[in-house]
Amino acid sequence: MPATLTDDALRRRRAAVERFVRDRYGPRGTLRLHRAALGWDLMRAPVNVMLSPVFLLTRLGAWLLSKLGAKRAGAWLGARRVFLPSDMGRVIAADLLALIANLDAQGIGPAAPPEAVRREAATLAETRNAVSEITTSLIVLAGGYLLFNRATPGIISLAGPLAEIRAHSTAVGDFLLGDRLGRAWYWAFPVELSPWEVIGTGIALAVAGSLVTTFAGLIADPIQLWAGTHRRRILRLLDRLDRAEPTGGIEREHLLARAGDLSDAVLMLWRNLR
Repeated sequence: MPATLTDDALRRRRAAVERFVRDRYGPRGTLRLHRAALGWDLMRAPVNVMLSPVFLLTRLGAWLLSKLGAKRAGAWLGARRVFLPSDMGRVIAADLLALIANLDAQGIGPAAPPEAVRREAATLAETRNAVSEITTSLIVLAGGYLLFNRATPGIISLAGPLAEIRAHSTAVGDFLLGDRLGRAWYWAFPVELSPWEVIGTGIALAVAGSLVTTFAGLIADPIQLWAGTHRRRILRLLDRLDRAEPTGGIEREHLLARAGDLSDAVLMLWRNLR
């Protein structure tokens, strides 16, 4: 922290951040926030979920370039905004900008350049979206255990079992001798599953999962508020702005979100090999 920021100023800043996160991310606050998603965000959500791996690759590339000495190229690549701007993301960024402006007006803000503040605000919105993806993965994992008694860390591993259920139900319903004999027949002779059925189920699940991700903050925000995660994240952001430190590396939330995707793919490959 800069030397001009006294202990009293730090306490006032922490208290202001605490009030901010309680108002914005408590049960009522997050409900108000998610109203912004009831529009074009529902169309952008599937695209942004598909762009998540691209985002991670750009951030890894930026980090690698910086480590190799190409700092300007790394900074340029790291500044690229991969996701489609969402209305909810704009609200999150605008709220943070208002908080920082209020802190500056009280003399306890970072007094950082506007461009740096806007960049950090966009980063905060992206990080929060990664947390929503993690929440969706946990919901899918729990659903896999409840429905199939197996680990389904993502959409890929859930698509196969659901496609099997759908194909079996359709085959039984279409059986010429009735449902009861159909169930007996397909118990003895399982339905052959087409790869296209699995792919179609996966696409439908991906779209549904992206919509769940859009509103997963209704669950994740109050939990993070209770755990103090929102408060610590914003205080770290203000600390970076205080020290005029560029956003470096990759937020762990993005790594955790992609780790779920990777484990999902590895698990599916392992099951197919078996």
